[in-house]
Amino acid sequence: MTVAADSVTSLVQSVDWLTIAPPTITAVVALLILVADLFVPEKHKRLLGAGAIAGLVAALITLLPLRSGNRATFCLTTDPSACSYTADHFALVIQLLVLGGALLTALLSLTDTQKKLPAGEFWFLLLSSAAGAALLPASRDLATLVVALEVASLPAFALVGLRRGDRLSSEAALKFFLSSVTATAVMLLGVSFVYAATGTLHLTQIAAEVDNVPGQLDTLAKAGVVLTLVGFAFKTAAVPFHFWVPDTYVGAPLPIAAYLSVVGKAVGFSGLILVTVIAFPGYADVWGPAIAVLAALTMTAGNVAALRQSATRAWSAVRLLAWSSVGQAGYLLVPIAAAAYTGDDQIGATVAYALMYAVVNLGAFAVAALVARTKPLNRISDYRGLYATRPLAALAMGFFLLSLAGLPPGIIGLFAKVTVFSSAVDAGLGWLAVVMAINVVIALYYYLQWTAILFRAPEPSTAPAEAGAEEAEPVRKGAPTPVTVAIVLTAVVGVVLSGYPQLVLRFAASSLF
Repeated sequence: MTVAADSVTSLVQSVDWLTIAPPTITAVVALLILVADLFVPEKHKRLLGAGAIAGLVAALITLLPLRSGNRATFCLTTDPSACSYTADHFALVIQLLVLGGALLTALLSLTDTQKKLPAGEFWFLLLSSAAGAALLPASRDLATLVVALEVASLPAFALVGLRRGDRLSSEAALKFFLSSVTATAVMLLGVSFVYAATGTLHLTQIAAEVDNVPGQLDTLAKAGVVLTLVGFAFKTAAVPFHFWVPDTYVGAPLPIAAYLSVVGKAVGFSGLILVTVIAFPGYADVWGPAIAVLAALTMTAGNVAALRQSATRAWSAVRLLAWSSVGQAGYLLVPIAAAAYTGDDQIGATVAYALMYAVVNLGAFAVAALVARTKPLNRISDYRGLYATRPLAALAMGFFLLSLAGLPPGIIGLFAKVTVFSSAVDAGLGWLAVVMAINVVIALYYYLQWTAILFRAPEPSTAPAEAGAEEAEPVRKGAPTPVTVAIVLTAVVGVVLSGYPQLVLRFAASSLF
């Protein structure tokens, strides 16, 4: 009887609540807001937004006691080194990125939730997605990884289509939903193949077992690896799985487009890094060249499409940022491909670049949200003369665009690109470094062109809207305080990083696992 009792006890795992605090607090606050929405009167709905921001700040604060990066929980009793949740440095940095990105998205959304969007549903969905995004980089088994990915993705579908009666929003949500569901189906099939071949879902155990797969299951294991990687390629919007991006960004509320461009990408790249570097290092000769080719195709397709955007086309500013994000995704893929040849030390370059990109891209979308208040069609030509009417916003936008281009004064953008470029060279991927250099030159043209428009003299009259285009939103003047705060925060962080780039570039110099 004693043996049986001991056997039962050994199955009960202790939970380190501090380790799982960031995603847990975010999820709990989301549920509290959903319940509170039933009882809070309409005139006090703005308090829900304040509660959401407070919850995200609390989740960010709980990262501080975890900064040592050596905690784990939900570990196997038979193998304590195999854990389902690990708060290492990689997980903590990505959690900082996604929770910080969600916080800035919340600031940009405060005004809209008071007028156009259902507050309770919006804050619940945003926090639910952020909780899944915070869970994913700490996930160390395929089951938790898939669940976290879907918890991050499913609320995002609803957020994109939350503007009721908006045809563009509904179409964007449908395209996003169909592409993501396809990615999930492909990935689940790959996960099932990997489990059938290795008999485990834990990433470290998969890495150990994949070299011992019986000959008759080797093809099944390789197919599982390929399908799993294809699923994550969808999530990262890598070519040829990128076609949903521009229409989804245009149809979504601008803060949600900003959220998808940063947090959505962080989720996809985190999952891709975990399965390649930790679970499938034995197949590096397969996924390394494949990701290198994907990186080249993705950066080229994104930058060429951004280059072709007409300044007078409706929503061309958002479309350019969307295609730019595809091009930036190509740069983010380069160090992952390099890791196949030189080890996981290269992953730090992706993390450093992602942090830079998150700050300046969120800032660019924040300025776009400000401009959209008076220019609802958000054309690039609408930014002409912005310096004359909103000089600080124009200076901030110019800084963000130059950082994305990798030009001074956006020093952090330049250093981040050099770090990524160096990772390709060190891995012997000279051809990929050349492709990246060409794409950086292509991107310079459209980033500088938009920057120049900001400082031109304003036109005497507003350019007419395109035929058939409708200004769906009322024209509003003035800069709401939350939007101003978001622009100032991103600009200040960007300037600090440009003055002291070691804050993020140090991640590129060491292993995060």
